[in-house]
Parts: sequence; structure tokens; C-alpha cells
Amino acid sequence: MANENIEIVDSLQQKIALLVSRYNDLKTENGNLLAENDKLTTKLEEGARETAALREKYNTLKFSKAIEVTSGDVHGAKIRINQIVREIDKCIALLNR
Repeated sequence: MANENIEIVDSLQQKIALLVSRYNDLKTENGNLLAENDKLTTKLEEGARETAALREKYNTLKFSKAIEVTSGDVHGAKIRINQIVREIDKCIALLNR
């Protein structure tokens, strides 16, 4: 009977030691995953900022190409500028609603 109790206690001690070891391993893995998550979040935010900057540059280039004046096409450029101004006015009117 005493031997059985000792075996049960030993078995419990081994299982508890295994659980503590697994807990520590999982705790370390969780810390590593959180650090990786932070790193990836930062990288994603940087990518989003870069995308926004590139979109802004693209829109600026697109706008400059839209109003680019070639030799003798001044009238066409004025028409395009007036169209852009009308489009901006429409957008402002929609925002004011």
C-alpha cells in the first residue's frame, strides 16, 4: 500500500514537471510569436505608408500629364484644366451635402 502511494506521488511529480516544462516552452514560443507579430505589423504599416506615398506620386504625375501642354496645344490644355476644375467643384458639392 505504501509502495503504491509512493509510485502515485512519483508519477504525479513527473507529470507536474512535464507540465511545467511544457508551460515554459509555450510561454517562450508565445513571446517569440508576439515579437514576430509586432515586427510584421510594423512592416505592414510601412508598406501601407509607402503605398500611400506612391499613390500620391502617381496621382500627381497623372495630373501633370493631364495638363501637360505640348507646342501648340494650349487650347486643349485650357479645356482639360476647366474639366478638372468642374470635376473638383462637383466633388466639393457632394461633400457639402
